Amino acid sequence: MSLYIGEFIGTMILIILGNGVLANVILWRSKAEGAGWLVITVGWALAVVFGVYCAIAAGAWYADINPVLTIIRGFMGGYTLLEMIGVIVSQILGAFVGACIVWIHFYPHWKETEESELILAVFTTGPAIRNVWTNLISEIIGTAMLVFPFFALTSGKIWSIPAYLLPCIVGFLIWAIGLSLGGTTCYALNPARDFGPRLAHALLPIKGKGTSDWSYAWVPIVGPLIGGSVGFLMAKVCF
Repeated sequence: MSLYIGEFIGTMILIILGNGVLANVILWRSKAEGAGWLVITVGWALAVVFGVYCAIAAGAWYADINPVLTIIRGFMGGYTLLEMIGVIVSQILGAFVGACIVWIHFYPHWKETEESELILAVFTTGPAIRNVWTNLISEIIGTAMLVFPFFALTSGKIWSIPAYLLPCIVGFLIWAIGLSLGGTTCYALNPARDFGPRLAHALLPIKGKGTSDWSYAWVPIVGPLIGGSVGFLMAKVCF
């Protein structure tokens, strides 16, 4: 049970801090309004770091907080099928609850923000230029650049990285992806990160929130799954 609790808590922390920085920068009349992309990428990098640490402390031995990594570990024998399903469900629920907590925290700011697109952007990823096929490719490349370096770091062929430092290095990797590749689709890299908050957006009573854009929702799910598979296969060949 601690495995599922850990993944739930870790993903919840990921979304509270990650979607929280989006709300801080995007929503009207926040003191951080307009702080920019650099603040967003740093916030998401730190969200990953502390999400992983909290997941480990709560009992998730791998602290995936991402269904892509969970499926890869299941393929490698790290989980049984039932464990893998349970972990993914826990991640999605954690992401949903995290998004609801962000909604509560920024409660007065939703009615101040008149543009529904900005409200949606707090919860979900979306394309700068909408073309689902190039958007899909962006998510594939971005997630491959998460998974391939991750397995390089854990291969034991570079240097011995203390386990307690690995989440910090992964945080730097997330930061690098955001700075270099994130501007096209807001770099989901993680199906739970998008689906759980998108569901929260659909269900929460936010005035003027507009559509939850479910027609795009498959891109940040399918893209990371394909990209994670590509990155893993590259790692198997190279490492």
